[in-house]
Amino acid sequence: MILEVCLTIFTFAQLQIQYKFNVLFFSMATTSDLKNGIIINYNGELHQILQAEHRTPGNLRAFYQVKMRNLRNGKMIENRFRSGEEIQIERLESKDFQFLYKENTQFYFMENETYEQMHLNDDIVGDTGDLLKPGQEVQIMFHNNKPLSLELPPHVFLKVTEAMPAVKGNTSNNATKPVTLETGAVINVPLFIEEGDSLRIDIRTREYIERVKQ
Repeated sequence: MILEVCLTIFTFAQLQIQYKFNVLFFSMATTSDLKNGIIINYNGELHQILQAEHRTPGNLRAFYQVKMRNLRNGKMIENRFRSGEEIQIERLESKDFQFLYKENTQFYFMENETYEQMHLNDDIVGDTGDLLKPGQEVQIMFHNNKPLSLELPPHVFLKVTEAMPAVKGNTSNNATKPVTLETGAVINVPLFIEEGDSLRIDIRTREYIERVKQ
């Protein structure tokens, strides 16, 4: 009986130590730990650090000027943190998926390792949803086992399904025309692009990069 009580007290003490360690781990993170790419909890929402610049303006107190992206809505914001200010760093899990199909506002994916399927709402997929075609490899970011965001490669390759012929005699180097891609997305391209051409598209800007042979 005495041994059981002692073991119980010892186990409880271990849990207390572990709890204090975890609290200490998060409370020790400060602005000096800011690096491009990390995720922090700012005003109750997850943000990815895009740029963190340490500034010391004359005799004023040093601070960090930080540019970051809200992972829920994609909005870019800037904030000034005091030097030494505490921050909460969050850890995300990334998994590889393959896009299968879209049904109404739901996008369906299959995990590459387990072959399990899941779906995401269009608010998580974001504006790049109309550049997804079946078979496209993507990464889905999870926070506490909940899907948070979707990331595509920097460039995707899509075929032109509809294109108006260029106006004869128009030789302007900067002239463009709209075309429809196989996913239904509409982008502007140079006048020489024709129906059936395969294009490399910048996923961040949705801009035409080049015509490719496939």
